[in-house]
Amino acid sequence: MFFGGDYNPEQWPEEVHAEDVALMRRAGVNLVTVGVFAWSHLEPAEGEYDFAWLDRVLDRLHDGGIRVALATPTASPPPWFTLAHPEALPVTADGVRLTHGSRDTYCVSAPAYRAAARRIAGELGRRYARHPALAMWHVHNEYGTDCRCDRTAAAFRAWLRERHGDLDALNESWTTAFWSQRYSDWAQIMPPRATQYLPNPAQVLDFRRFLSDELLGAYREQRDRLRGFNPDVPITTNFVQGGWVSVDHARWASEVDVVAVDHYPDTADGGAEEETAFAADLARGWGGGSWLLMETAPNLIYTRGRMHAKEPGRLTRHSLAYVARGSRGALYFQWRQPRGGAELFHSALVPHAGPDSPVFREAVGLGRTLRALGPEVAALDPPDARIAITWDAPSWWALQGAGLPSADIDYLAAVRQVHRTLFRAGLQTDFVFPGADLRAASLSDAGHPADRPAGRPADHSSGLPADLPVSRAGGDLSRYRLVVVPHLYLLDDAAAAVFRDFVAAGGHLVVSYLSGIAEPDTRIRLGGYPGALRDLLGVRVVEWHPQPPDVPIALSGGYLASGWAERVETAGAETVVRYGSGILAGAPAITRNRHGAGSAWYVSTALTGDALRDLLTRVAAEAGVAPVLDGRPDGVEAVRRGPLLFLFNHGPAAVVVPLPGTASDAVTGRELDRSVTVRDGGAVVVRLPG
Repeated sequence: MFFGGDYNPEQWPEEVHAEDVALMRRAGVNLVTVGVFAWSHLEPAEGEYDFAWLDRVLDRLHDGGIRVALATPTASPPPWFTLAHPEALPVTADGVRLTHGSRDTYCVSAPAYRAAARRIAGELGRRYARHPALAMWHVHNEYGTDCRCDRTAAAFRAWLRERHGDLDALNESWTTAFWSQRYSDWAQIMPPRATQYLPNPAQVLDFRRFLSDELLGAYREQRDRLRGFNPDVPITTNFVQGGWVSVDHARWASEVDVVAVDHYPDTADGGAEEETAFAADLARGWGGGSWLLMETAPNLIYTRGRMHAKEPGRLTRHSLAYVARGSRGALYFQWRQPRGGAELFHSALVPHAGPDSPVFREAVGLGRTLRALGPEVAALDPPDARIAITWDAPSWWALQGAGLPSADIDYLAAVRQVHRTLFRAGLQTDFVFPGADLRAASLSDAGHPADRPAGRPADHSSGLPADLPVSRAGGDLSRYRLVVVPHLYLLDDAAAAVFRDFVAAGGHLVVSYLSGIAEPDTRIRLGGYPGALRDLLGVRVVEWHPQPPDVPIALSGGYLASGWAERVETAGAETVVRYGSGILAGAPAITRNRHGAGSAWYVSTALTGDALRDLLTRVAAEAGVAPVLDGRPDGVEAVRRGPLLFLFNHGPAAVVVPLPGTASDAVTGRELDRSVTVRDGGAVVVRLPG
């Protein structure tokens, strides 16, 4: 069970390093990430290296019993590089070339950048691949940087050739007959840049797919260089989520030895706990069950416009919530709060106040808890969820485009609402990825093709699994009883067939509006919405009626919706809920269609909290899925992982939580008789019998 975080010794004089190791030992830290932003210290001039300081750091950590995730520093090229290679600076969609002065100022398609990145990775691998402190390689940091320069344009064209084959196929896929955009030469194709009016949505989507593959190619080059020095050391990179990130993590997951995720909740109220559960469940889906929290903020929550100090116990609750949902530990950004730099007020385990501080004291207690739980938790299977939610990055990207029927369409909000509703109902959920474009990623850095090894043996000594499978709805959904499909805009025939088979075999499917609308290239499926799922759902939508988000939509049964409505014609489905007013009064709003041994529900409007809760809990009950813990008090989150029951009290007062039988405290060993008291803001891990 890994515990620690990003350690930046190059920011501090060496007399501080001994104190760092002593404090790490006091807190129980056993893994730190080193070198993420240290390129200018490691290579102060092109081809000139200074590893002496890093040698001392790694040796000192090893002597202290602390292992290292050694990073390649390629997210932050040093000043000498950008001065020598200005063409490697990124260009925005407006045609502005950015200047050096922050992190991530590079163009991933620039040959000079790729060569420099391979070179520093190779030097690190040559020197440290068999260092006794090395636990894993941490390649780069939070891949996602965008560039629209001419070098990127050339790489984009090469990727398009591989994807589409010829210009006729590309023109057909992009519908270039519209607005006289037909291409007669590959050289005419550019990345999406600032233009007069609406861009071509297929071009924009393909560019984001290209960026995901181009960044993956850069990762692979470093990964394979490092693996050549010692194939037994696990290699990963830290995934980061956001609307700006053009990385399809479901596709990347099989390229890392363990899925590592950075997560920073951005709401200070109870939404932070809901975001934590959401991110952890999504990461577990990417990781095929197991993953690692690589970064989170230990003592702050970054809301819009301010930094919120976490209340006592919240660091522990959040950390154990990640562990409960499959993380192999809890790592933070960062170890020691810096005295200067752009993130001088960033969260840290050792803040400006020093170790005599609330956050460090709580970290010491958390370290003890993780040491007590570690051996047992590491051997457990992930939570056994019977409900799945679909996730599809390309659908998210497509629904961020211009020219849609409503500017208020929000893919992420729709998926989060479904997860939040199930979370509040105490129902465990997984994520599956039916819409993922799973064709092999292309490498457009001609002249530097990365090897594609089939895998490597598990390195049991590292405590990390080898190649972890990613869950995909393109495979077997039989373990689930309920699958919820929010805003799955892009859907191919193969994925649609998986849903049909799932329902026919007795599964329950709940599909929201804006699902199954288009082919993966954004071309609309004709004949009425929801396109690919129309027959399965037994409905045909002939009109969309987007509404202002603040205007309620009345439904039968006293329910309310907002933001979206549709004219639905039933074609075999039964109407369960109707629109209650306006031009759609009496028309179907929610339907159910029997198919084989199961049922497929269609939701044509944006249900409010109560309506969505009642619908999903009703379908879950019909599917035979019960909450994790009956009688769970309000404000208490329960996660079951094998015999361990994780209980989190997010409320302001202590509560007594009923247990299904006699049990014991998994940390202290104390026997419990059918209940346990969880203090306000506290967390308890219970070991159930059997």
